[in-house]
Amino acid sequence: MAVNLSKNGPALTAAYKEVVDEKSNTNWVLFTYEGNSDDIRLAEKGDGGLEELVEELNSGKVMYAFCRVLDPNSGLSKYVLINWTGEGVKDARKGICANHVSSIGNFLKGAHVTVNARADEDVEPEVIMQKVAKASGANYNFHKEASSRFQDSGPQGPVGSVYQKTNAMSEIRKTNKDNFWAQAEKEEEKRQKEERRKADEERKLLETERKDRETKEAALRDKRDKERSSQIDQQKKYQQKQEDESKEQEKQRWEEKEEDQAAQKKAVKRGESVEKANEAASVISQRALNPREMFKQRERGMTPSDSDVPPAAPASPQPEPDVDDGQSRCEYGEQEAAPQEQWKEEAPAANVHVQEPAYEEPTQVEEIKSCEVTPEETSEKGTCARALYDYQAADDTEISFDPDEIITGIEMIDEGWWRGYNPDGHFGMFPANYVELM
Repeated sequence: MAVNLSKNGPALTAAYKEVVDEKSNTNWVLFTYEGNSDDIRLAEKGDGGLEELVEELNSGKVMYAFCRVLDPNSGLSKYVLINWTGEGVKDARKGICANHVSSIGNFLKGAHVTVNARADEDVEPEVIMQKVAKASGANYNFHKEASSRFQDSGPQGPVGSVYQKTNAMSEIRKTNKDNFWAQAEKEEEKRQKEERRKADEERKLLETERKDRETKEAALRDKRDKERSSQIDQQKKYQQKQEDESKEQEKQRWEEKEEDQAAQKKAVKRGESVEKANEAASVISQRALNPREMFKQRERGMTPSDSDVPPAAPASPQPEPDVDDGQSRCEYGEQEAAPQEQWKEEAPAANVHVQEPAYEEPTQVEEIKSCEVTPEETSEKGTCARALYDYQAADDTEISFDPDEIITGIEMIDEGWWRGYNPDGHFGMFPANYVELM
């Protein structure tokens, strides 16, 4: 930092002027720093000359002294500036204060001799006065030599000259010396160029290595990114596959569940149909009159009576049992065969009370009617029903049909037996519990 002379400027200037003023008794002044700051203050002043000034210098401080002395040669006033740096001052402080010497010299103008002192030997009054005498420019005493100035001193010696004889060898050596230095300069320039060239090559080599390294690092990063992307894609595919498999399994479970529910509904429906068929069969078996005989008698125009027809249970239809249940199939065959045998046994008994010709002619008429009557002969379909089970006609007075086929033109001649047209156009009787009305 720069030295600060403005803080105590008036006191410093006044002390300096007292020393410069030859009428003043003060012939020396001493300045120093305020603590470790850069502010200059007045330390001491006096009129005892160099001897008194030297006693005030402190070996642990940096100080500046300005003193007025008399030139021993001319007897005129001379001014001495002493920059004192004690031996006990720290090196860091010495370095900082060394930059303040020029500012102090500009402030204390007019110094003829400047002394940079570090020890007592450098500020001995005799040493300082010798420096003042040498700096005065005249190494004689005007008053002592004024009387002998015009005395004849005898013959004078030859007058000196600045001429020097030319020496060829010296000139050659001088030329060689110049050539040597010129050559040295050229070699130095060449060496510098070579160093710059090597530095450029080395810099280019380092740049190339750096670019290669960056290229390799970029390639490695791209490779890692591709591997990571591939892993992510595989993971996504695997997750998608797992999701598809889980969806497929869920779909299969749902379909199996639907099939189970459908099978259960079908079983329940089949059970209900079997119960209805059994119930219808039991009701029909309790009747004293065979519906088939009644139908035949109606065709013949006869009215049956309880005395003419013996009480017998007609053949009752049974629903088709499950294919997988062998026992039910056997039972169904037995149940179907029993009513047929019973009907065959009852037929002769009925014919005992009816004449033979009267019985055969209506049968032929019935067969002709069941074979020749078609759905086109009727003006409209009438009552319709959908088949729930398949039924095979026992004789020509009945019709056959399969499940879901439509029976049209239905006449409800009895509670358990109806008659109508099957899809083939045949007209005949069928069990009522094998169909449902539409």
